[in-house]
Amino acid sequence: MALNHLSLLRPLLCQPLLRHVRSPLTSRVSLRPLLAPDAFHHPAPAVCIRLYATKKAKAKAKGQSGKVNINSSLVEDIISLDEVKEDMTTVLDSLKDDFTRNLSIRTSPELTYWREKMGALDHIVVTTQDGKFPLKQLGQISMKSPQLIMVNMSSFPEATAAATRALRESSMNLNPEVDGTIIKVPVPKVTREHRENLAKVAKQLGNKAKDSLRRVRSNAVTQVKKAKEAHSEDTIRLVEKQIQQMADNIAADIDKQLAAKTKELLG
Repeated sequence: MALNHLSLLRPLLCQPLLRHVRSPLTSRVSLRPLLAPDAFHHPAPAVCIRLYATKKAKAKAKGQSGKVNINSSLVEDIISLDEVKEDMTTVLDSLKDDFTRNLSIRTSPELTYWREKMGALDHIVVTTQDGKFPLKQLGQISMKSPQLIMVNMSSFPEATAAATRALRESSMNLNPEVDGTIIKVPVPKVTREHRENLAKVAKQLGNKAKDSLRRVRSNAVTQVKKAKEAHSEDTIRLVEKQIQQMADNIAADIDKQLAAKTKELLG
């Protein structure tokens, strides 16, 4: 009899336990009939995705937005943009000429180096029986090739030996060879130090060109500002921006010329 009562009480004892064990998901699902029928059929909200531009794209966009191209005829009463461009281009051309004239190394840096040294050979003092004389008074000095300097002693052949000795004993690391009245002076290979010095000269010339470019730009901007009373601020600002853009382009060309020359000099 006691066993029968226990079997009757078992569902009641287990009911609280089942209530605690039941999963939250089951509980929520059981409530669905209480909600509005279309409560679960609303479309999902749109997801906004922000696309971030790359640094390269930003830089390109910035460059495009900053570019100005004014018709020079429309602002000729303010300034001649063609003349400004010509003045700036002249600065670049002058730099190219300086590189060619002062750092001419179409074959090698040795040619430029020894063109300078030829001037130094002029002043080498030759001691003869008749006294001391500069080498240039006794012989004709010429550059036969980038690798060879010639001293023609035919005007004073008796001084050939003395001139050869003076060349050898100079501090220029020379090893002259005599062929009759001709003294052949092989050109020593230029040192790394000299190459670096030439590169420094190139950089100085590049900086000088940029200084000249800044003066051209500054003078042009000053001229534009004088016309601001007769024109709108937007017009004046656009013209100044055009001048700056022109200067930036020439400055970039100067950097390219300097980089190419430096690479050529240093090898």
